[in-house]
Amino acid sequence: MQVMGVGEAGSATVLPIGYPPPVNSASTSYFSARPQHSSTRQYLVFVSAETRPALACCTCCTGTMHTVVQHNEWVAIKLPTESVRIVQVVPNILPEQQELDTISLGKYGSFPSNLIIDRPYHFTYEVLDKRDGETFNRLRVVPASEIHADVLAEEDGAHSSSSSIIPQDDDPDIEAVGGETEDSGSAADNIIAVRDGADYTLVDRTSGDVLARSGRDAIDAQARQLLTHEEIEALKKQQDTDAGKAIITRLMLSHTGLADKTSFSLAKYKILKTRKYLRRFSVAPLYPSTLGQWILEEKEASKVLEMRQEMLALLGCWANVHFAGRREEEQTRLVPRDGRPAVGDVAALGGRWLVVDDTGGLVVAAMAERMGILHHTPAEQGSEAGHGTVPTTTTTTTTTTAPQRPSRTYRDDFEIDLASSNSITLIHPASQPNLALLRYWNFDIASPHAGAQAQSHPLFRHLHPVSWLQLLDPASDTTYTTLPADVPEETVLSWKSNRRGNHHRKRRRWARTRFVVDQARAGGFAGLVVATTMDPISVVRHALPLLAGGSPVAVYSATIEPLTQLADCFSIARRAAWSSNPPAETEGMTPEEVERWPGSEDFPVNPTLLLGCSVQTSRAKRWQVLPGRTHPLMMGRGGADGFLFTAWRAVPAEGKVAARGKFKRRKTEV
Repeated sequence: MQVMGVGEAGSATVLPIGYPPPVNSASTSYFSARPQHSSTRQYLVFVSAETRPALACCTCCTGTMHTVVQHNEWVAIKLPTESVRIVQVVPNILPEQQELDTISLGKYGSFPSNLIIDRPYHFTYEVLDKRDGETFNRLRVVPASEIHADVLAEEDGAHSSSSSIIPQDDDPDIEAVGGETEDSGSAADNIIAVRDGADYTLVDRTSGDVLARSGRDAIDAQARQLLTHEEIEALKKQQDTDAGKAIITRLMLSHTGLADKTSFSLAKYKILKTRKYLRRFSVAPLYPSTLGQWILEEKEASKVLEMRQEMLALLGCWANVHFAGRREEEQTRLVPRDGRPAVGDVAALGGRWLVVDDTGGLVVAAMAERMGILHHTPAEQGSEAGHGTVPTTTTTTTTTTAPQRPSRTYRDDFEIDLASSNSITLIHPASQPNLALLRYWNFDIASPHAGAQAQSHPLFRHLHPVSWLQLLDPASDTTYTTLPADVPEETVLSWKSNRRGNHHRKRRRWARTRFVVDQARAGGFAGLVVATTMDPISVVRHALPLLAGGSPVAVYSATIEPLTQLADCFSIARRAAWSSNPPAETEGMTPEEVERWPGSEDFPVNPTLLLGCSVQTSRAKRWQVLPGRTHPLMMGRGGADGFLFTAWRAVPAEGKVAARGKFKRRKTEV
């Protein structure tokens, strides 16, 4: 492998434990990739002697947590057909595993998952043919000079030859090809350029001899025969296809009308054959936009309300979702048990956003990514794995000192450490929110107390779910009102472990619910994001009083009709009618009570609470750009376009507003 981004460039081979070391391992040494950071996941890394100082022990030390593939992480694999596969990289841990955990790419083959762990993202790999005596495919890192060889050849005006590459005798699991070697030749020998006077060559992989060469003027007689369907299927079944490049070259050579094609037609023909036969792929991080597009195209689009990437991005932009910072004074706080609110001063709370999400967690994931709380940070990942507290074992000739288990600390059940800034408060209609899509980022909202790994996730502290019942009428919610009874410590210690655990769990759940509900009802949110199938008027009616002045509001709907009705509630005509003749029900109310007024038939919502209301949509289309043939591509999916309602929270002025000053009446000519 070519090491990139960690020290100086070098070469290393990563194998799961149980793999034999390289044949030429005289000048290499091996060590555990992360033995001190995890007791359950170990890999063997064979490092050349000259590159050993350039490697760090792990991503915790290099700060490359989101630049390399981690174990048990979900990634997006991009195939030559421009389709995406969402897979989880499960490592092969035990050496006695006979059947390796492989990642299947369909017709492009499969490979062991360990071959891409701790590798940088956005690398392009090539699935090599199986070697004799091996049951798995190895990978080769495709250099950028080979990926963009056609463009380079057109720009430089160099002649091109075959796309076949002569490999070296001792290939590691992942081979990096860069620069010129004696066997492979220059970069121009590994490409098929689409230009006038192009030259195509078929090279034997074992001997390196040129078997056939085609040109505009003459085509070798041995390569003029057209390949039948049976011959193509026979080529695909061969083990020595050079990752599909041999099949592509034979197809190009057997095409008798190749000389009659234009540059555009020749490029299109080559792209079609490359997507069909070339076994290449690239690994990219799993972003919420990528997951949403994959669900739209491959899964059920109605589960995410047919929300496209453009709408998902506009929701975050118009709601001004961003990293709001972390307050240094945020420490564990004790929830009072005497009925007092858990949150006293709203001004002490930081940037918080109010969310209504019916997309299964896609909107929450996109917002968490903008706020920097979707992924584990290097510090959190290191603390989770025990970074800095490595138990050591000292071995002598007579005794062995076992590592001591660190002492466990206990805290009060009513003591919580939830974040009061840079957080998301999610309003949901059921007992538990539907955030199933967050599992792609290793967070399970259904059981956040399932272990230390779930509690170490940033969303455990920064995501606060609250139901509509708890928000509007908390006295009717038994979880909020029922305080677990205080039991003497001696009695608790006499119980069995299961009963004792349930007792402490109920007390901690009450403290967490109490804090989340009191914080949500205190208001002062920095923005509102809504993507739901419910009536947006009813949602906005109860959510607007919780926003701070000047906060943005963004509401998504797959159709435009609900948003036009919502925009009509804040029209200029309704606002003028409210100012001149307010409803009789609001007389004698305080400004806070007027904001929470339930509405009437003429005024469903207080029209003075929002300003700058607008409804918009946006859709990016792909175009084919050619002289005289420019048109949008007609291969896009149908469905709803999606619309967005945007506005800003206004604080109505108390009393009547009167204009003052000296005004001069201008003379008008009749």
